[in-house]
Amino acid sequence: MTSTTDKLKGKYDETAGKAKRETGRALDDEELQGEGELQNLKGKAESLKGKTKEKLKDVIDRS
Repeated sequence: MTSTTDKLKGKYDETAGKAKRETGRALDDEELQGEGELQNLKGKAESLKGKTKEKLKDVIDRS
């Protein structure tokens, strides 16, 4: 995946995870809350992966 794809997928998972987490809170559903939190964390990791790829590419291009 490209850095842009990683960042977009990460933002999607972060947003979807937050929505699940909040829905779980509203419904008092701990399992849904947990799923949402995990998806949110996965999204943050994916976004970080994309940013890291981008920075690494910049460093390589400047060499």
